[in-house]
Amino acid sequence: MSEKTFADAVLRWYDQYGRKDLPWQREMTPYRVWVSEIMLQQTQVATVIPYYERFMAALPDVHALAAAPADEVLHLWTGLGYYSRARNLHRAAKRVVEECAGQFPGDVQGLTDLPGIGPSTAGAIASLSMGVRAPILDGNVKRVLARYHAVQGWPGEKPVHDRLWAIAEAHTPHSRVAHYTQAMMDLGATLCTRSKPSCLICPLQAGCQARMLGEPTAYPQARPRKRIPVRQCLMPLLVNPQGDIWLQRRPDSGLWGGLWCPPQLDSREQLDALVIAQGWQAAEPEALSPLRHTFSHFHLDIQPLLVRVDAPDRVTESGQVWYNLREPSRLGLAAPVKKLLQRAELNTQADERTSP
Repeated sequence: MSEKTFADAVLRWYDQYGRKDLPWQREMTPYRVWVSEIMLQQTQVATVIPYYERFMAALPDVHALAAAPADEVLHLWTGLGYYSRARNLHRAAKRVVEECAGQFPGDVQGLTDLPGIGPSTAGAIASLSMGVRAPILDGNVKRVLARYHAVQGWPGEKPVHDRLWAIAEAHTPHSRVAHYTQAMMDLGATLCTRSKPSCLICPLQAGCQARMLGEPTAYPQARPRKRIPVRQCLMPLLVNPQGDIWLQRRPDSGLWGGLWCPPQLDSREQLDALVIAQGWQAAEPEALSPLRHTFSHFHLDIQPLLVRVDAPDRVTESGQVWYNLREPSRLGLAAPVKKLLQRAELNTQADERTSP
């Protein structure tokens, strides 16, 4: 199947079956497509849609995003994970407003100069919202192309990635590029799925080499497995007499960068030292159910401790806050922290009901 025939088959399928009413398709501006593409990195469409709609309601254009406090951006991102995406989104918006008068660059190179935008994301923004001929190579497209051409190897290896990129470039048509880009993403998401590809109804079945070989799920090869290490920490939920939880803002770089979290400690000795340094008196810590949170490269086993302290409901340093569980502030919270705060709220409510 030639490049033209390949694209024609993809476009015919798109006309009949492609997704055409996703929230970011209703008004295909560079801003709306950009936000959707960043959210869709590492995250499925069904998960993204409610986050995207809330984000757009709060920050409808690049000027609003650039002007928003970082805490507001991270609050809207809470639960999506990979928070560096949100920080880069905020930084890129500021660049677009300050250096480009609010107009996104009109080519792939200009887009990739912005924080958090790689070549495939730039290609999606350019083709979907601007009609620029630009290939993309997200996870779905890698899978379609690796199977169609029976490309050996794991796409994370540079030679394999480079070959797939050349194939993507060759197949990208010179017309209807927005529809083709959307169709390729849709094919991977709905038909050419990881474990159960629907080969019998795929528009590319006639030329798919993996199907001819009788082993479509063998392509692309999976990432070589490594044992995921496990780390442990204590996370004290320090509660003042008003029932508020003491949170600290984490540094912008590193784990949960820029988000608000309870202290992350290695030992009870560190907890005792923290309480003394703040000048508080503390009751005996109450151990709550442990929580495991899995990152891309390790597991974190969290042992939460509910610790009541005789602290005032105000802070004297920046980067600290007493978080009101009943009237929560709009802060960026990591997903496990949100779960722990919900547990703390249930425990404090139970104590209030049983106190004389």
